[in-house]
Amino acid sequence: MSYTEEVGNKLNNLLTKSYDAEAGYKKAAEKVSNTGLKNFFNNRAQDRYNFGHEIKEEVRSFGQEVDKGTSFTADAHRAWMDVKAAFTTDNDEAVLEEAIRGEKASVETYNEVLAETSLPNSTRIILEKQRNSIQNALNEVKTLEEWA
Repeated sequence: MSYTEEVGNKLNNLLTKSYDAEAGYKKAAEKVSNTGLKNFFNNRAQDRYNFGHEIKEEVRSFGQEVDKGTSFTADAHRAWMDVKAAFTTDNDEAVLEEAIRGEKASVETYNEVLAETSLPNSTRIILEKQRNSIQNALNEVKTLEEWA
């Protein structure tokens, strides 16, 4: 596997996770009753949509194929499967807690990719910005927990 393929694969993995998180947040927004939480989840879904487009551009810049989000791998969907399971309840707090768990897993995944010393600077900048956005959302959740 060449360097470009390796970076492309890592970015496609993050892209798949972004698709999954976007879908999870949209579903969360449908399930919660609190308007503040609905807005938070809808905003996070939009962020993940935007993240996906940034990652797609980066993958394309390496001349690699972009995953269309159709492949299903257990590790790419593990965190958000828990969120989907929480939707069997109508408890805002349970949905929020599962979203928090999914975001913590996302931060860990970003950190793993960012630990790769051979990442190009353009990739590093995009991923650090996205990871920091996810981390900021986790910090914001402390306020949202009061609404649940």
